[in-house]
Amino acid sequence: MAGKTLPDISEAMRDIDFCMLSTRTDGGAIAARPMSNNREVEFDGDSYFFTWADSRTVQDIGRDPQVGLGFQGKGSLLGAPGMFISVEARAEVIRDKARFAEHWTEDLDRWFEQGIDTPNLAMIKARAARIHYWDGGEEGEVKL
Repeated sequence: MAGKTLPDISEAMRDIDFCMLSTRTDGGAIAARPMSNNREVEFDGDSYFFTWADSRTVQDIGRDPQVGLGFQGKGSLLGAPGMFISVEARAEVIRDKARFAEHWTEDLDRWFEQGIDTPNLAMIKARAARIHYWDGGEEGEVKL
């Protein structure tokens, strides 16, 4: 059986709103927190998340840009738990309003009431290096 491709993974991720973003803390522990990818994205290996510029997440990425993203897709009608996707990525913190505007959706106004003009706003870009997936009895890897 042929493995999944990046377009297959992108299709599976289309309706997943939240993932767990994992970073390494200053003490070396792994810290994970839920982050919204705002759904309806065309995943091409890059993920974008908005956060506060002074958050621990941003501090962690400043020390170590290697991050992990964990996604779980919808279950199937046959009772399977859905696809699990683990992404190894390198993150960068973006503080440019023009770049914010490229990825902004009105759903974000819930957390950031002044939109891209919200003080202390930052965006995390996570560029995937490797994607591992589990889909029922199938598992595989996509290297980027």
